[in-house]
Amino acid sequence: MIFSGYFFIFAFLKFKPLPMSLQAEIMDAIKAAMKSKDTVSLEALRAVKSALLLAQTESGAKEELSEEDEIKLLQKLVKQRKDSAAIYIEQGRQDLADPEIEQAAVIEKFLPAQLSEAEVEAAVNKIIAENGFSGMADMGKVMGMASKELAGRADGKTISIAVKKSLTN
Repeated sequence: MIFSGYFFIFAFLKFKPLPMSLQAEIMDAIKAAMKSKDTVSLEALRAVKSALLLAQTESGAKEELSEEDEIKLLQKLVKQRKDSAAIYIEQGRQDLADPEIEQAAVIEKFLPAQLSEAEVEAAVNKIIAENGFSGMADMGKVMGMASKELAGRADGKTISIAVKKSLTN
């Protein structure tokens, strides 16, 4: 009788499932890519898995990477692919650039939604106004604060452009 009462209580409670770790998401995506025989996605996902394992086994690394570290790692991998694609395009090798661009798109799916340039500029302007910064002499301070606030949602280049634009106006 007691157990049936507990069952009744638990049956109607809505439990939120725990968020999947990035490694679990990557493994699920690898399985899906293998089933669909998507070689480009599979190659990109295996690179992410490898980078995660390397980061975890580095000396002094914790058992699990923090979410910030995972985002930084994913951003680094995307940047590498985009840089490689740019070099290939510059050399007239579109056949090599296309897979790099596709892999970057696959990895970007695991990143938080990126802010638009206008949203980045608005955030930078807010930081400048709140702290009374003016002129290029304060660029380092603004970059530090903006990078911390916008971590994972905007890349450093976009932030830098927005800071320069805001401080020169």
